[in-house]
Amino acid sequence: MSCLFPVAIFGTLALSSALEMPFIYRYDAILVILIAVQCLMYRSGLETLDEIKVICVFHLIGLLLEMYKVRMGSWSYPEPGYTKLLGVPLYSGFMYASVASFMCQIWRRLRMDMIGWPGLASAGVLGGAIYLNFFTHHYIPDFRWWLTALVLIVFWKTWIIYRVRSVTYRMPLTLAFFIVGFFIWLTEWLDSMHGIC
Repeated sequence: MSCLFPVAIFGTLALSSALEMPFIYRYDAILVILIAVQCLMYRSGLETLDEIKVICVFHLIGLLLEMYKVRMGSWSYPEPGYTKLLGVPLYSGFMYASVASFMCQIWRRLRMDMIGWPGLASAGVLGGAIYLNFFTHHYIPDFRWWLTALVLIVFWKTWIIYRVRSVTYRMPLTLAFFIVGFFIWLTEWLDSMHGIC
């Protein structure tokens, strides 16, 4: 259930790449479908208003990141569409928002807590450095592997506590980062192999 929105996104991308849509551009159709999915999830109670707000923030951040990457020539969206801004279809922010949707859903459904949090300063500085590297690696060396090592060091003692029915489990946060990162990498690899975006 927590993966419902990510599955809807990548299912829509895959299906729309295989179907002919004579009355609407593909990118525009994807946007309409994903907005409808979000409305249905909210109306049905699958997502709360606070979760929708988080998803909107991630969507905006993702859209800005996509605009930057397209401008830098990292990738492009070659198909036509009315809902494109600076060469980027508006639906693309939903790919980032799907991660936010998953995080919100899983946190609520598994009644999660954390222990050993390193503090807002350490986490904030490291998060800021990761985002900064996303932009600056076009001009200066890429520090992603150094930053990955720092993530492991900073969050080494952080554990997620989660509950499945009446049983409580725990997992290192670094393992959760690895799992989420692996699935994001997998979807990007599949996209590059099949060109569904």
